[in-house]
Amino acid sequence: MEKIKHYVQGHWTSGTEQGIPVLDAVTGEAFTSVAVEGLNIPEILNYGRTKGGEVLRKMTFQERGNMLKKLALYLTKRKDAFYALSYRTGATKVDSWIDIEGGFGNLFANASLRKLFPNQPFHVEGDPIDLSRGGRFMAHHIMVPKKGVAVHINAFNFPVWGMLEKCAVNWMAGMPAVVLPAPSSSYLAEAVARTIIDSGILPEGALQIINGTVKTILDTVESQDVVTFTGSASTGRLLKAHPRLIEESVPFTMEADSLNASILGEDAVPGTPEFDLFIKEVRKEMTVKAGQKCTAIRRIIVPENLVEDVQIALGKALDKVTIGDPRLKEVRMGSLVSRQQVQAVKDSVTDLSKEAEIVYGNLDKIETIGADAKKGAFISPIVLRADHPFKSTIIHEREAFGPVSTIMPYKSLDEAVTLAQMGKGSLVSSIATNDDKIAKDYVINAASHHGRILVLNRESAKESTGHGSPLPYLVHGGPGRAGGGEEMGGMRGIKHYLQRTAIQGSPTTITEITGIYQQNAKYKEAEQHPFQYHWEDIQPGMSMKTHKRTITDSDIINFSNLTWDHFYAHTDITSLDGSIFEKRTAHGYFI
Repeated sequence: MEKIKHYVQGHWTSGTEQGIPVLDAVTGEAFTSVAVEGLNIPEILNYGRTKGGEVLRKMTFQERGNMLKKLALYLTKRKDAFYALSYRTGATKVDSWIDIEGGFGNLFANASLRKLFPNQPFHVEGDPIDLSRGGRFMAHHIMVPKKGVAVHINAFNFPVWGMLEKCAVNWMAGMPAVVLPAPSSSYLAEAVARTIIDSGILPEGALQIINGTVKTILDTVESQDVVTFTGSASTGRLLKAHPRLIEESVPFTMEADSLNASILGEDAVPGTPEFDLFIKEVRKEMTVKAGQKCTAIRRIIVPENLVEDVQIALGKALDKVTIGDPRLKEVRMGSLVSRQQVQAVKDSVTDLSKEAEIVYGNLDKIETIGADAKKGAFISPIVLRADHPFKSTIIHEREAFGPVSTIMPYKSLDEAVTLAQMGKGSLVSSIATNDDKIAKDYVINAASHHGRILVLNRESAKESTGHGSPLPYLVHGGPGRAGGGEEMGGMRGIKHYLQRTAIQGSPTTITEITGIYQQNAKYKEAEQHPFQYHWEDIQPGMSMKTHKRTITDSDIINFSNLTWDHFYAHTDITSLDGSIFEKRTAHGYFI
């Protein structure tokens, strides 16, 4: 049985020990193993900082963006091989599409951000700041790539998307990455990484991958490094408290699983499009990736008079979900990633059932198509109902990371907001309503506890990306239990890997440093006519003096007729008495 390999320090290698078996989530077959013993972590991190970092930092944002676009196109042409492996994780074709092509989409999206950055290795942020009355002392802010390595500790549920949504951002910023996928699905991350390395598109050292759990990975990180973590809140808290992170003040971004809530608006009664959209969205978030999504709906918050309607409608919707071998077209939900994960979900549901009643599904009984439920990591969708959510605590604290969600009632929108906030911070919340006043009240009052809020109604539904879809241009993260960090977010995400520095000096000096002409900077007399220069030869501050031109009354009148700007100061010299104008005035945009 061949072991999963790691790409470190310029070559592929496997751990020195026999390794831990990795099973097919559908069949239960052990088909590979993973071992990390024997890897020199300090040297791996330093290799990224030097070999990969030195090249990336010298590239301009335009060069980095074009590199990502080229890589995205390269991977897209080879996507079929990744789908074949993804089925082993228990993912259906739709699940795999989100993971695989969603990951490539992150490369495309970040590549397009190059248009918002200058064609140089660093970024000039914001507006210039005048620090003097004479205009000879000023300040600006620049952002340069950190001289470290991005260490990404990823979860098992999205081995491709989880890797590329982070790497796309640090590569755009000019930083290399060391990626640590979760062992149970690392074979898929390895396959994508191998294709990336084989392409030769990235500079050597820009990507290293360690396919397994390395408990010492944070022991030698440095102040210029950035660490990101995706996974359980409990593990994230342990990593966040690592002494090395504190000693070196290493930036740490955590995106943790959270008890995301979806609210049914009081206006969204049965028979309205919003009610149907709500049921459809909850079913989707319970069954896509078999509920193994950090953004999945865990708490279903509905008006108390609609609890029965929602329970019945959701049950009917889930009855239509076929479970089994994800390779089969008729299957709509695959398996969890492992038998261990099945047991973890069962343990969580057992705890939840102390405060909520199971009203749909069975932990010990499941019907599957094309697969043996006893061998694979299969589990039934489970819906619980908590009629007294304000008296309960476990339903707002314990997450079952699978196809599990809990219905709970509210009497007023204020109660709905309070229930959503009892999750103590989540990645995303949503509300289904066609009443924009309800939408505004919920969003403004609930936003403090959520990283993203979706308002779903009949108008947005056709083009909505849904409750559980983080997007490259938007912040992905959340406060409190969700980790307090941010990922992606367009330009904002890239800036996490850049060092912001205030620079002070004369306008002439700041012009030279930033590559942007600053007001009051000295002109550089051009040695030849601008038409004789190539574009790349033109420098900020270059200037030329033209022949003098006398502006006549005829010029002003002609320009007025052309623009239809007949303001009296330009056209009626008899109306100037008592005004600030002494003579006819030329148009500013003509001059």
